[in-house]
Amino acid sequence: QVQLVESGGGLVQPGGSLSLSCEVSGLTFSPYAVGWFRQVPGKEREFAATIRWSYGTTYYGKFVNNRFTISRDIAKSTVYLQMNNLNPEDTAIYYCALDLHENPGGLAVAPRSYDYWGQGTQVTVSS
Repeated sequence: QVQLVESGGGLVQPGGSLSLSCEVSGLTFSPYAVGWFRQVPGKEREFAATIRWSYGTTYYGKFVNNRFTISRDIAKSTVYLQMNNLNPEDTAIYYCALDLHENPGGLAVAPRSYDYWGQGTQVTVSS
């Protein structure tokens, strides 16, 4: 059974940093990519970042503005999202997701392209 478990969320002051982790288990083959999304109540899930599992190629959402870094540790089957210079607008539930198969356009930003999702971890940015 494929599982994704996020951790690392919490409360941080504006300008602070958090590092999220997403541990993947239950896969018998390497995924194409792992992505991070976020969602606030009443809004659609928003793409934050994605990384191609084999090559480490990355792509970021427009709101990231060079503040986030996605990385992966293949040996640990874990993907990380380092978030710096956080602001209150970054408050959301953050989800990681697996994209099992290569897409015609390469790394995907649409949630519908991802096959498995974690349960999410809350990030709150507040003073």
